[in-house]
Amino acid sequence: MNIARRIARIHTAARTMAKALRYRCLSGNIAVAVEQGTLIRTGDLLDRLGADNLKDGQRSWYGRHTAKAYRATHLGADTVRVWAQHRTTGKWIHVFVYQPTDPALYAALTAYKATRHLVQADYAEVA
Repeated sequence: MNIARRIARIHTAARTMAKALRYRCLSGNIAVAVEQGTLIRTGDLLDRLGADNLKDGQRSWYGRHTAKAYRATHLGADTVRVWAQHRTTGKWIHVFVYQPTDPALYAALTAYKATRHLVQADYAEVA
C-alpha cells in the first residue's frame, strides 16, 4: 500500500473517533515517545526546571526561541511535531518536541530574557 493511501486511511479513521483518540491517532509513535520521555515539549523542560509559574505567553516565546535555535543547528529543518492539549485552555495544539538533551533547549534558555535565570547553577542541577 502506498503512503498516500495509508495516510488517507488514518485520517478517515481519526475522523470517526473521540477527539482525544483522534489526536493520539494522528500523532502515532511520536505521542508514545513523548509519554515515555524520550521526546519532550518545551513546557516539560520548564516544568522540570521549576518554571511552571511562567505565563503562557512567555512559555510560547521560549518555544519559539527553541525552534529558532534548533533550525540554526540543523540547516533550517524543523523537529517533529505532536498534537497535545494546552495546559490551561485544554485546546488541542500542534507543538514541537525535542530530545531531552538537545542543545537547542538549553541555548534558548540563555537566549530568551524571561528564562535566563533558569540557567544558573541551582536550576541546572535539577534538570
